Amino acid sequence: MKSKLFACFACALVMCLCVLATMAQTSGYRVSEPVSYKNLSIFLIHGKDENTKGNILTLQEAMVRNLFAVYETAEVNELQVENLSKEFDVFIQSGDIVKGGKQDRVLAVSIIIPARSGRVSIEAFCVESGRWTKRGNEDTSKFNSSNDRIVTKELKLAANSARSQQEVWDKVSDAQARLSNTVGEKVNSTQSESSLQLSLENREVAATVDEYIKHLTTAIDGKSDVIGYAFAINGKINSADIYVSNALFKKVWVKMLKAAATEAVAESRKPRIAEPVKAEAVSGFIDDAEKAGARERSIGTGADLVTREDKDNVMFEARDAKSKAVIHENYVKKQ
Repeated sequence: MKSKLFACFACALVMCLCVLATMAQTSGYRVSEPVSYKNLSIFLIHGKDENTKGNILTLQEAMVRNLFAVYETAEVNELQVENLSKEFDVFIQSGDIVKGGKQDRVLAVSIIIPARSGRVSIEAFCVESGRWTKRGNEDTSKFNSSNDRIVTKELKLAANSARSQQEVWDKVSDAQARLSNTVGEKVNSTQSESSLQLSLENREVAATVDEYIKHLTTAIDGKSDVIGYAFAINGKINSADIYVSNALFKKVWVKMLKAAATEAVAESRKPRIAEPVKAEAVSGFIDDAEKAGARERSIGTGADLVTREDKDNVMFEARDAKSKAVIHENYVKKQ
């Protein structure tokens, strides 16, 4: 009897050790071993919810439901937003593209806009340098959708770290060139050649990206403790994003995966490193970024931005100015 109990205990112990071996610990988070398709590897990040509110919509959801408006100000680097809902707060994430106005923009801050907010000014960058007039049937006074995000880590760094409009334009052009090279045709739209959004809507780009999404989107199914993810392309760690709750992460997951897949497509012609990235390496990347020197600034819209940066990594931490709760953390591997 004792020998059977010991054997059962030993089996259970081995099973626990096997589960633990598939995960790496970092700053209170656990990182799963990757799920991969072609040159893209996704690592899920597990942790505790820091916000249990269930009334948060994403910008994309709120705009589809006509509960949120983004207004043109005729200032390239500033827009105004308004939450029209009486019950839902709306999460805006740095890197969200808004389509329309006098030129497409990318929103430059992560913030939760409360219900019935009134008009709030928000920082932005242009991701369409060649237009300042009406495009098709779009309304130049406001923006009509937010279905995509900026792609490539170089573009993220231009918008979030360098905060340079010219560099954003340069990196948009680079991304368009790389996507064109991969899909074998020019992805710049004849409607507006400089529009990143229209390039992301290109038929060949969308079809190629959709292959990645079909293979990877179910990676989060049945996992109620996932609050973020990291990804590697061609065997190199690229970026990570962590959110305030599992519920919010699930809402942004497909949009984030689409952006990661688009970057993987853009990089698919580059050589891959033979040794795959392990979860421990992702944990080390996050830990190193969190140890870097910090600088803090008020965004002026009810949020503070903490940036931690060293020669290899940069981390952007968006906090609610009142509660100091961390809403979103974005990590980028610079090298």
